Amino acid sequence: MIPPAFEYLAPRSVAEAVEALGRHEHAKILAGGQSLIPLMRFRLAEPGLLVDINRIQELAYIREDGNWLKIGAMTRETELERSALIQEKYPLLADTARLVADPLVRNLSTIGGNLAHADPANDHPATMLAYDAEVEAVGPNGSRTIPIQSFFVSLFESALAPTEILTEIRIPAAQPNSGGAYFKLERKVGDFATVAVAAQVRMNQDGTIAAAGLGLTNVGLTPIKVLDAEAYLVGKAPNEDHLRTAAQMASEAAEPENDHRGSEAYKRSLVRTYTIRALRRAIEKAQGG
Repeated sequence: MIPPAFEYLAPRSVAEAVEALGRHEHAKILAGGQSLIPLMRFRLAEPGLLVDINRIQELAYIREDGNWLKIGAMTRETELERSALIQEKYPLLADTARLVADPLVRNLSTIGGNLAHADPANDHPATMLAYDAEVEAVGPNGSRTIPIQSFFVSLFESALAPTEILTEIRIPAAQPNSGGAYFKLERKVGDFATVAVAAQVRMNQDGTIAAAGLGLTNVGLTPIKVLDAEAYLVGKAPNEDHLRTAAQMASEAAEPENDHRGSEAYKRSLVRTYTIRALRRAIEKAQGG
């Protein structure tokens, strides 16, 4: 199919893009376009104005600044995948970037677009929940910070207002004795996850778990942060009994549905298995492995 006619604008600044969103009721942001363009092809999305922000160079960067790793919303997945800083200090994010779709998609897709699309099957939302990240949005009234736990409202619905643009993602800066991992089951390379689990941990000097983050992909209408399991793990030794208990909590927090990827029971079983695997790997990395 062919999309209906639309206007096109390629602003050079965030301010110009926000102004365009404000004066057109049915405007959409074009970032990587890997989700929006297919929707437009099948007329599932019919924007009257396409605001292409690919020429806003100030939105593409990866840098540590104080207590945060800051990533511009227009940073491509391949840039995340190749970043020496992320490979060295943020293994959970490195794992996630490698598993987003396929190389062709990663060359174009952006981390900001991945999050703003608010698809629970996308990979970065669960990872950002495990990190306790936050995002910056810019609109007509200036900028505001949104904790990632408040960002995903419903299926394909985020906390962004129609006139706002997601401009930056902030992840707490890497700390000593911390590590993370992302485990994903997909039917074929490049597919959405049947189930995926993001885990981030920090260890105490005595070998117990100081902090934990867990996020689940594609087992609910939104990505799921497993708060009960995170709280349970704090202060625990990283043994199999404790990991299995946390994995069971994650399985109970999941809200999967029967579909062509598997039954509800099958997906809950996968959540248990992948939570244990992700936690084991995260702990291994935190311990210097």
